[in-house]
Amino acid sequence: MKDIQQVVSETVSDAVIEEKQKLTVTVAPGQLHSLISALYAHEALPFDYLISLTGMDWGDKLGVIYLLSSSRDLSKEIVVITATDDRDNPLLYSVTDMYETAHLNEREVYALFGIRFINNPDMRRFLLSDDWKGFPLRKDYDGDPAHNPITIVNKEIVDIAPRIMEDAGGNLMESTVKIFDEEDYIINIGPQHPSTHGVMHFRTALDGEIVKKIDVKSGYIHRGIEKLCESLTYPQILHFTDRLDYLSANINRHALCMCVEKAAGIEVPPRAQYIRVIMDELNRISSHLLAFAAHCNDLGATTAFIYGMREREYILDIFDKTCGGRLIINQDVVGGVMFDIYGDFRKDVNAFIPYMREKLKEYDDFFSHNAIVLRRMVGVGRLSREDAISYAVTGPAGRGSGWSCDVRKHKPYSLYDQIEFKEVIRLEGDSYARYLNRLEEIEESLHLIEQLIDNIPEGDVLATVKPVLRLPEGQYFQNVETGKGEFGVFIESKGEKYPYRVKFRSPSMAAVSVMPLICKEELLSDFIGIGGSMDYVIPDIDR
Repeated sequence: MKDIQQVVSETVSDAVIEEKQKLTVTVAPGQLHSLISALYAHEALPFDYLISLTGMDWGDKLGVIYLLSSSRDLSKEIVVITATDDRDNPLLYSVTDMYETAHLNEREVYALFGIRFINNPDMRRFLLSDDWKGFPLRKDYDGDPAHNPITIVNKEIVDIAPRIMEDAGGNLMESTVKIFDEEDYIINIGPQHPSTHGVMHFRTALDGEIVKKIDVKSGYIHRGIEKLCESLTYPQILHFTDRLDYLSANINRHALCMCVEKAAGIEVPPRAQYIRVIMDELNRISSHLLAFAAHCNDLGATTAFIYGMREREYILDIFDKTCGGRLIINQDVVGGVMFDIYGDFRKDVNAFIPYMREKLKEYDDFFSHNAIVLRRMVGVGRLSREDAISYAVTGPAGRGSGWSCDVRKHKPYSLYDQIEFKEVIRLEGDSYARYLNRLEEIEESLHLIEQLIDNIPEGDVLATVKPVLRLPEGQYFQNVETGKGEFGVFIESKGEKYPYRVKFRSPSMAAVSVMPLICKEELLSDFIGIGGSMDYVIPDIDR
């Protein structure tokens, strides 16, 4: 990364460069855009992948932490930090001209911290309504319910976006822009609709039966999980991760545990590592089975839905017998796992592997080559590799567009650098590629489990951990590969038993953000199927 440090020094001479957990660069607000532009345009290693954009309140300053990586080498990461001391009218420069994923992320930061971004074309709040009083993730936020009373009165939807733009002379001008054209015919898909896969609202403009434009609206089930984390100890916040992408509950919790363990210097026993990875891969299979079932159901294939749920039940039974949980598994804890495996765990898992392989062949025979399926998925909802990177779409969806982005391969954690498996990649970028990727990834997960299940070492399943954990002061990151893609945990610690800030990087938010692009010019009847192929989970967005 010496070459990157040289780029930083040449672009911003007074930047503060620190070797922390990740190379960290702090710059003034006016220098942010030029620095990130230089990193983005770097010829040998362009930092073209914005992993996360985290709003921060440091008391005297409000700012943003950018975690950047390169699609050419995902193991290379850099952290860029900027902040303003103007709490009354905090302004920072947008990076939406480089990263499409920044659009919704910057709007989320505005909603929760009040920071507006110059040159972002749409500065409506995301996750909160535009008339919300206060900014919930600020440290001085007054959460008195009287400020934002609950009402059953329907609010009028206003399709107008405010923005602050900078002209060639450096002057800032505030204006508004209409989201839709005057003559647009607009329908509401969701928020109460079974095939939006949760409480998600898509304002959709149509030209006959063709999708012309989509405006994504979220926040209908916002629970304030990141805010709640600030007042709870590290062991107390573990269960929140299970309730984000609840279909990857075990993997999400694994990420948070590892983030805390690395910061605290806790070594996890080998037996617990094996159990964690096996349970993660079973969780991945379970997630992909539900994605297969729901996607097929979206296309009208009720039988396929029943088949997928049938196979998933085998995994849930194993979870149930292991730790008492089925959807919310509640097994990983800081230092290892809460429960050791039961007596017949190996027997049950070994019996499931050939059974699942047989069913994968059955899916291929009776559904994957069905003429209706091919007509509804092949060539529908295309996402290019370049757009997948710009929108930060990872997981089976990103790999369906030819982007090698599996965290287990590029940034291996736990035992993944010791296990052989194939990263499943397709080049077509359509709904069918995403569909096939999940089924093939089930086979790879079975292969992973086979290598571990009969080699689980004896020993403890939980390290000795202090009853009250205080992480050293600093910033800590941990990313994992969930069923939906790259899930990230960021913790800033001030050395207390409570985290100063916790941020969860949502793969589902990226998947939803790209829907307006891949649905444009498609039939309305294909909209639901495209959404099913993206496999997003709404509580993963509404954090």
